[in-house]
Amino acid sequence: MSTQAQAPSQAAGEPLRIAVIGGGPGGLYAAVLLKRLDPRREITVWERNAPDDTFGFGVVLSDETLGGIEHADPTVHSALQDEFVRWDDIDIVHRGRTLTSGGHGFAALGRRRLLEILHERCASLGVRLRFCTQAPSAAELAATHDLVIAADGVNSRTRETHADVFRPTLTTERCRYIWLAADFAFDAFRFEIAETEHGVMQLHGYPFSPDASTVIVEMREEVWLAAGFDTLDERQSTEQCAKIFADALDGRELRANKSSWTAFRTVVNERWSHGNVVLIGDAAHTAHFSIGSGTKLAVEDALALAACIEEQGPELPAALAAYEAERRPVVESTQRAAAASLRWFEELATYTDQPARQFAFGLLTRSRRVTHDNLRLRDAGFTGAVEADFGCEPGTPPMFTPFRLRGLTLRNRVVVSAMDMYVAEDGMPGDFHLVHLGARALGGAGLVMTEMVCVSPEGRITPGCTGLWTDEQGAAWRRVTDFVHHGAPTGAGEHGAAIGVQLGHSGRKGSTRLMWEGMDQPLPDGNWPLSAASAVPYLPEVGQVPHALDRAGLTAIREQFASAARRAADAEFDLLELHCAHGYLLSGFLSPLTNTRTDAYGGDLAGRLRYPLEVFDAVRELWPDYRPMTVRISATDWATGGNTAEEAVEIARAFVAHGADAIDVSTGQVVAEERPEFGRSYQTPFADRIRNTLSVPVIAVGAISSWDDVNSLLLAGRADLCALARPHLYDPHWTLHTAADQGYSGPAAPWPLPYRAGSRTPPTGRTDGPKPRLTLT
Repeated sequence: MSTQAQAPSQAAGEPLRIAVIGGGPGGLYAAVLLKRLDPRREITVWERNAPDDTFGFGVVLSDETLGGIEHADPTVHSALQDEFVRWDDIDIVHRGRTLTSGGHGFAALGRRRLLEILHERCASLGVRLRFCTQAPSAAELAATHDLVIAADGVNSRTRETHADVFRPTLTTERCRYIWLAADFAFDAFRFEIAETEHGVMQLHGYPFSPDASTVIVEMREEVWLAAGFDTLDERQSTEQCAKIFADALDGRELRANKSSWTAFRTVVNERWSHGNVVLIGDAAHTAHFSIGSGTKLAVEDALALAACIEEQGPELPAALAAYEAERRPVVESTQRAAAASLRWFEELATYTDQPARQFAFGLLTRSRRVTHDNLRLRDAGFTGAVEADFGCEPGTPPMFTPFRLRGLTLRNRVVVSAMDMYVAEDGMPGDFHLVHLGARALGGAGLVMTEMVCVSPEGRITPGCTGLWTDEQGAAWRRVTDFVHHGAPTGAGEHGAAIGVQLGHSGRKGSTRLMWEGMDQPLPDGNWPLSAASAVPYLPEVGQVPHALDRAGLTAIREQFASAARRAADAEFDLLELHCAHGYLLSGFLSPLTNTRTDAYGGDLAGRLRYPLEVFDAVRELWPDYRPMTVRISATDWATGGNTAEEAVEIARAFVAHGADAIDVSTGQVVAEERPEFGRSYQTPFADRIRNTLSVPVIAVGAISSWDDVNSLLLAGRADLCALARPHLYDPHWTLHTAADQGYSGPAAPWPLPYRAGSRTPPTGRTDGPKPRLTLT
């Protein structure tokens, strides 16, 4: 693209000469809109297939997309309205039992009919359609046109030819799928699971006309191979799918249309335009079909592109920049939702043993766009049944149900996540810690976690970190635990919140400045020596190179953990968490990126687990048997060559085998070069996977910010407890306020008696003045 010819000059107000590569819905609709906005424009669409050639069968559009179409082009909207099949229900078949959730609202039509409508509209406006014709290259077209719209799909020649400019990333996902059709209309959007001798397969089906439905059959690659689909042709695959899902099809046949098994590819581009060439639709981005997004995104791209060109006038570079700025956040949000959805289906086999309603709720909320609260608005009966199965008392939100770990019963499922405060002196917790943790306990959480409490002076991250290496520190912590347990009367029982201690050692990430003075940066003076699994610094050429621990060092630190555990028990902590995450000492042993040892404590995962498990055993031996012990892990290193979600399951399995009562599932912070996939609740899929693979309680963390998120995660069986950090910094009474927001005032969220008068939202200025009685003309 960097060698493309300069586009012809364009005088202000002169119609654009526009070339569209690809005659799918996005390219055609962009042509329609741009021609309609300025009839003088000369627009040509190149489509290599014939007019009636199409792949797939039905497409689904949302009400939001249809609203945009109606506003931009009522003619197309009217034609679509006449063709749509509409329905509200989703049927989920789980081991022969059909569960129905209503109120969802879908509209679909045949892909071929959609293209016909757009062809007709293009013709009526004077857009030139060149079928059965391979488009010239984008560079050639750019030299003779003012704008080139590359709508050439997931296999975009434009994108691949100029990959140095657009910088695409293509990820091949783990399932195989095939698009088929049935010659009858399903009553609802149907999801059906087949548990076969080869593995789990799934059917996604929905009507797109009064007498036809799209049927997508999907399964993991290894299941596809085991079932022999790699050896079958189109006809044989179609017949075999019909046999597997005979119940869903009522014994009827399926039909194909140039159907082949494929693996979904997620497409991401760093740039969507260069010069006068712009990518739209699948050429620019893809999102998994399980959230029905491909055609929707392409049409919305066309709407946004046309609007930005109209608004910016002859300033094409500004228009293309505005288009990308408007669409990229929307697309990235959709791709995050699609990724969550496709991962759920990839891990489908881990959910099939769930109770039927929980399984159905998990499927409906898999993308995190449908939540407990809006599902309750759509279908209160279905959601109420899920809540009852979960054990919710009438009027009690899921987050306010109790949870038991060993001898500890938590009053609710909210955890104040461990957050380093960096205000201790010589490891001693002071008044700040009493107020900080005490305020969050008064705020209603079921469990309040300390920051990482270090087991030695050399195990601190910063000079401001707290510790438990002296009895004096233990006594200071006892002051905090006493207040959390008994500090304010609630009238709800003897104890208030529970409090847990997180024990850890900084390893190679120690001897650094306070967070607000330069996070992870070495101290300017007064540094202490670091020790770690291997002599690998956290920040090369900046951070201190740690000493690789020998046998004597390993033994000494293990005993420091054990001594800290004894002091934690004496301080009356209710729960102890061993910190094996975020690149600190024990985490450093677990990751192959930070553990390069060649002795028994390195090498394969079993070797890398050896020392953290020795420490766990030493702590568990001294920690009272009736009190629970959890382990925090980084479930992925977010870096090539590091631990992955699969290793995280095995790490969790090992700790559970040694007596861990729950796994606190975080991610990353192991290596500085990590590339996390940030987003709402972005770490919860890792907790979900561990919980439903191992049937072990998990604590979910990571950008969980609303009570609706908490309720959704719990009901779907993705987590047993939810830990929140920043929301509790913003509002120490977050839990009590969420109870008030949901109309809950039961024993799981007791207001301290001195605060009870504040349990209702304070009144504000009046905004509901009397309505006028007369209208004078």
